[in-house]
Amino acid sequence: MPSPFSSLLKPLRGRALRLGIAPDGLALVRTSAWRHERALLLGQVRAGGADPAAIGVALSVLLGEHEVGGMTMSVVLSDDLVRLWQVAPPQGATRMADLEGAAALRFQALFGASPAGWRIGADWDAAHPFLAAAVPQALLDQLAQAAATHGFVLVEVVPQFVAALNQYRKLRRPNAWFGVVHGGVLSVAAFDGRQLAAVRTAPIPAGADRDWLEGHVAREALRVGLGRPERLQICGPAPRGWASSAGRLKFACTLFEDETDPLWPDSARLALTGRAP
Repeated sequence: MPSPFSSLLKPLRGRALRLGIAPDGLALVRTSAWRHERALLLGQVRAGGADPAAIGVALSVLLGEHEVGGMTMSVVLSDDLVRLWQVAPPQGATRMADLEGAAALRFQALFGASPAGWRIGADWDAAHPFLAAAVPQALLDQLAQAAATHGFVLVEVVPQFVAALNQYRKLRRPNAWFGVVHGGVLSVAAFDGRQLAAVRTAPIPAGADRDWLEGHVAREALRVGLGRPERLQICGPAPRGWASSAGRLKFACTLFEDETDPLWPDSARLALTGRAP
């Protein structure tokens, strides 16, 4: 699916910036269109939580340490800063307003609050259930203000899960579910055939092994009313013991290779989610 928060601008050739934002920290990474030039971690700062004002302060500190004027910037938000949910289109929906209304109603039902103050984007579809995402408008305002102050071009703001799903969509196997690990949390997209059925998120307990993963997947399958998947494909720093091994018959598990520096902080890994190979 396309990013719900993409602009019409495209990154310029050459070097570009990527920014990862999570409640515990921000990281700024420079990437290059040239394959011989590796991504460079420019800097990182701690954040004071999920409050957009606190993130704005941390962002000002981070960007003030680097010359970013004239460069393009893609922003990846950790999933605990956003809301992700599945929307069933109304029967007979013919207008965008019908889909937007269904997304807003589902948001209120799931999260117990009005979507006022949130920017909703989605892979809008009048014929099939679709994934919707919402970002606090106050956070988007902080990013727009930073772009105006520091002179960079904001080309995209995307939740990590959406960025990862787009990045690996060509590698997703039939009858497979897809997972993202970040900051000790596992987010899983449950698929019914080719259709996305639900997105479920859960903290990963300390020492979580393959038995925990199998139990977790079985419980989530029951919750969403689906059979257990044939395969689970996961990106991010997942425990190596989750990968398929001899004697494991319940489902296969593929861990996509993480090409980032293992010494990089989670916020820097976050920034690179969804980048073109």
